Amino acid sequence: SMEDDRHLMAAEIPNVKPDVLMVESTYGVQVHASRAEREARFTGTVERIVTRGGRCLIPVFALGRAQELLLILDEHWQANPHLQGIPVWYASKLASRALRVYQTYANMMNARIRAQMDVANPFAFKYIRNLKSVNVDSFDDRGPSVVFASPGMLQSGVSRQLFDRWATDPKNGVLIAGYAVENTLAKEIMNQPKEVVTLEGRRQPLNCLVDYVSFSAHVDFMENRNFISKVDPKHIILVHGQKDEMGRLKSALMLQYKKLPENKRPTITMPPNLQEVKLKFTRRRSAKVMGSLADREEEPQEGEAVRGILVTQNFSTKIVSPEDLSTYTQLRVGSVSSKLHVPFAGQVATLRLFLNEMFSGVTETEEEEGGIDGANVTTFGLHEDQVKVTTGKTRGVATVSWDASPAGDILADAVVALLMHAQSSIASIRLTSQPCGHRRKKTPEDDDEPASKKQKEEEEESPANVIESRLRLIHNTLLEQFDNVEATYEGRTASFEIQTDTGLEKYPADGGILTCTVKIEFEDESNGIEAKVTVECEDATLAGNLQECVKNVALSSAPIKL
Repeated sequence: SMEDDRHLMAAEIPNVKPDVLMVESTYGVQVHASRAEREARFTGTVERIVTRGGRCLIPVFALGRAQELLLILDEHWQANPHLQGIPVWYASKLASRALRVYQTYANMMNARIRAQMDVANPFAFKYIRNLKSVNVDSFDDRGPSVVFASPGMLQSGVSRQLFDRWATDPKNGVLIAGYAVENTLAKEIMNQPKEVVTLEGRRQPLNCLVDYVSFSAHVDFMENRNFISKVDPKHIILVHGQKDEMGRLKSALMLQYKKLPENKRPTITMPPNLQEVKLKFTRRRSAKVMGSLADREEEPQEGEAVRGILVTQNFSTKIVSPEDLSTYTQLRVGSVSSKLHVPFAGQVATLRLFLNEMFSGVTETEEEEGGIDGANVTTFGLHEDQVKVTTGKTRGVATVSWDASPAGDILADAVVALLMHAQSSIASIRLTSQPCGHRRKKTPEDDDEPASKKQKEEEEESPANVIESRLRLIHNTLLEQFDNVEATYEGRTASFEIQTDTGLEKYPADGGILTCTVKIEFEDESNGIEAKVTVECEDATLAGNLQECVKNVALSSAPIKL
């Protein structure tokens, strides 16, 4: 509510202009009477009912409105001694528990309540008592009385039981003080029907007085419109209201904004439940480039990438290099160095093989000092030595060290997994196994076997053989897709002539053949990693698919490029 209640403060106006405002439309374009007029009508109706000997039922919600109405009625009873002999009850366990919270935190209420706290706690009522037992059958209702009972819309509970009991007596009265939803009993009796249906399903005449005085916490049209005008949103979404009332509020707001230029008017939507609302925002954000990033002779070009750290503070954004971060902000750049000791009983040759098969650009250095039993200390470097693997310093242990970063952490995890796998794979067992120790007669072939075996392994691992194996892998892949593929190998280059009778864009004539030529060339310094692929074919779509396929096979068969 935009006005002070008896106990609560009015809603505050935010000091920012929202892009989207979701606002209630409960009362649509209805306007409430003034608070003084509503309070006078409320107390006057209650007094009229009880002075003629009737019982007054006030259905209320347990929180908020109940406490406000109790304050109003207790104050009215104090000012009118002739009413003080008539009991006032509130029959709601939840309202009773909530009242203790209000009594404890009365200092958080509005200025009126805080001023009364200097004399006494205003929620310690003098003439209103709690009906501890909410059993209607045992309630002694002889003589005039006032009962606050929940729920506020008379669907069930104590308020409905008392209504069924008192509705037939013309001396009694029901005072609806809050909002009532369609198809509830509270809304139905506001239309003054002659009969009502009880909870048991029987019909009975409605002879008691029924009156409605709105003390709802929902805003009326004037409060709603003033709030919307003050916050001045770009988009308004109407919620919490019946379709007719919501439509009237939307029409009134659109009429109000009709005076503004079209580009200044907010959008107004009233979506049904579960309907998605999509809003478009056009906001251009800018950031200042500062420090060494801005110290350049040539003018920056549109679309040129800027690499740095984006810092936002107090709605101001700047981009600085990590070296300038401490100069232009209160932030500092730190680093985390990590080191893992991984059990590794294999040989350096095994580790070298696995690292080079998995990654490209692996560096290797050896130190003659610091190793166990006089052995060398071997260090492998990955990703420009950001991740290092060291063996030889401690028996049975390989050390993985790196500076924490997204790429470094991923590579370190991969290296640890590689170290664990390298000790159990078949290749590792073959490389680390020793000849058997039993004696046998030596033959002339024994002298030649180690040399020939070593020479064969070196030939297999040579760059030329690696490239040839990958070219043959591509040839086999193409044969899986096409029946007729002719291959020509020339060192680091291979050509594949594909003949097919079908195409994707262009179909050959009856009996015709479509020919596509794929040429693959590995660069001299790439060691079989980077391949240049060209495809010549009359069918452009087929040519594109062939080029993508060959590139993927070449990439997947090569070590990971760091």
